[in-house]
Amino acid sequence: MTPAGDPDRAAIAVLLAPARTALITVEVQDGVVGEHSVVPSLAASAEPILPRIAALAASARAAGVTVIHCTVDARGDGKGASHNARVFGVGGRREGIARSGAFHRGTVHAAIGATDADLVMARLHGASPMAGTSLDPVLRNLGVTTVVATGVSVNVAVLGLTFEAVNLGYHVVIPRDAVAGVDADYVDAVFARTLSLLATITTVDDVVTAWAEAGI
Repeated sequence: MTPAGDPDRAAIAVLLAPARTALITVEVQDGVVGEHSVVPSLAASAEPILPRIAALAASARAAGVTVIHCTVDARGDGKGASHNARVFGVGGRREGIARSGAFHRGTVHAAIGATDADLVMARLHGASPMAGTSLDPVLRNLGVTTVVATGVSVNVAVLGLTFEAVNLGYHVVIPRDAVAGVDADYVDAVFARTLSLLATITTVDDVVTAWAEAGI
């Protein structure tokens, strides 16, 4: 069911026209949402969304929607990493995990996977996937005007992506059941007081339905 105050399915279908839409997964990788997560509480919160993101990715590919996996990279020596905010305090552990392979460049969590048709865009710095990266020009090169944001976290990267995308002129659609953060009460408050003002909030089922109907 579409949340109150948001567009109905017909309006969402217009926003999600496959030729103008990209599905973005944010930090859906083992070092963030998997067993080697640098934030175990976030991984626990994200566990239920992984099969939903997988379903979205499969639906997107079938409809001809570009799938872009935005991952955070980490060198074993930490070279080039950000250190200018408290959120990067996990960096020491992240760099240790990088040596074990949990942050190998371009790695997407196995529950989602990345096909040859997908784009994988890793970043060494920053707290969200668009500012200072190639994501914006790549989307423009693809003719994209709407981004569907999934993954983690509502606390930082998904929130940052939403602000950045809106400021750059994109429509943002967020399937509420395909993003996660910590803790649940905080996530609910961010949706109620911030994200609902910036993005179209919907569900995985509504997005999948829109793309399935677009292919009829």
